[in-house]
Amino acid sequence: MTDPHPTDVRHFASDNYAGVHPEVLAAVAAANVGHAPAYGDDPWTERLQDVLRAQLGDDAVAYPVINGTGANVVSLQAMLPRWGAVVCSETAHVNTDENGAPERVGGLKLLTVPTPDGRLTPELVARQAHSFGDVHRAQPGVVSLTQATELGTVYTPDAVRELCDQAHALGMRVHMDGSRLANAAAHLDLPLRALTTDCGVDVLSLGGTKNGLLLGEAVVVLDPTAVDGVEYLRKADMQLASKMRFVSAQLVALYEDDLWLRSARQANAMATRLRTGLDALGLDVPLPTQANGVFVRLPAHVAADLRRRWRFYDWDVSDGTVRLMCAFDTTEQDVDDLLDALGTALDAPQA
Repeated sequence: MTDPHPTDVRHFASDNYAGVHPEVLAAVAAANVGHAPAYGDDPWTERLQDVLRAQLGDDAVAYPVINGTGANVVSLQAMLPRWGAVVCSETAHVNTDENGAPERVGGLKLLTVPTPDGRLTPELVARQAHSFGDVHRAQPGVVSLTQATELGTVYTPDAVRELCDQAHALGMRVHMDGSRLANAAAHLDLPLRALTTDCGVDVLSLGGTKNGLLLGEAVVVLDPTAVDGVEYLRKADMQLASKMRFVSAQLVALYEDDLWLRSARQANAMATRLRTGLDALGLDVPLPTQANGVFVRLPAHVAADLRRRWRFYDWDVSDGTVRLMCAFDTTEQDVDDLLDALGTALDAPQA
């Protein structure tokens, strides 16, 4: 099937649509020298440990994986026994967008709760974190939260700490799906550890692809007592890359200095610019714009008109809500072109 959308257009469907950051591509090329030990016994993966300890604390141990679903499944499996369950938001990526991988591959039960803005609270967690010792119920063992959330909202450090304190008091652990952790940290102007290690998060799925990598994420264990067998599960779950140096080299390029922050700030700034333009057009933007995603309700004919040029995702077809995502390479011109086309479509008479 031929894609009618031109390849030179920067779309607003997902930050996964963006290409690879030039500095990341350069790091891959630089790693492409001679032979190096496979499966992570290479200098780049060793260097990654130092890089992420500098970002996340001295106890951090990184296990590079191929994709975000793999990072989440390996993390949760390593944190739970076979009878364990995960408390998460109904909108959590592990629940809605991983084709049942935590259940199918990980053998885990997800205990979901509705969240008005994507963020869990202790009161919401308490709806599912109960019945400990009841043999008839999967046992809640992990709270999984997403930072930034699937609805574009961000947890403050106090909010993360409150969830961690609650979970730990119940004998549970905390997993963070940090596929857009960089965007949350950029929004709050805080270091990565201020939203993770310092709050009590036990295991982090650290993002890469949504912030300029070719492929690759990492399971980062922040508390070594929270997991068992990560190295074996990574292999069993088909997430152990043979030529891991090329995954690790990308993560080093992203997190060694400030590339992660520069890229996230650019994506966030473009989302803020887009939000300001949508507000000026008088459109209904139902959620805060705190990271790099904007949710807006569009008339059906307007959405159809925009789709002649841009890709973006429906979020709630019942009320016309769509999601518009900005990436590290989204420009002011990209945003302004979309807003101009949107204004024209709103003003045009319906056929």
